[in-house]
Amino acid sequence: MEATDPMELITNPGDGVHLSDALNDHLRSKLEPVERKHGERLTRIEAHFKDENANKGGRDIHCLLEAHPRGSDPIVAEALAEDAYTAAHQAAGKLERALSSHFGKQDRVRPH
Repeated sequence: MEATDPMELITNPGDGVHLSDALNDHLRSKLEPVERKHGERLTRIEAHFKDENANKGGRDIHCLLEAHPRGSDPIVAEALAEDAYTAAHQAAGKLERALSSHFGKQDRVRPH
């Protein structure tokens, strides 16, 4: 993947979650720091949304983000919130921290 190519983002809406263009754009914008910092080391990111308890309300939208580093096991971050936008925002922040930790450890073990 060239530096100018956008990172592949695969979004999987689950039961009870409508994947709108606005939600997809929001998710991509929240993952922009991840792409900028780690994009060349990732093959793709998969986003999975699910409504945990249907129409009962409350914090029930689950967002799971799965980043696929080249030559390594996936790194997962997830969040549960009242809406898909908040869940995506929270999960993206967790993913960025998890990838920074993962690649930081990797770089200390074997420098580039």
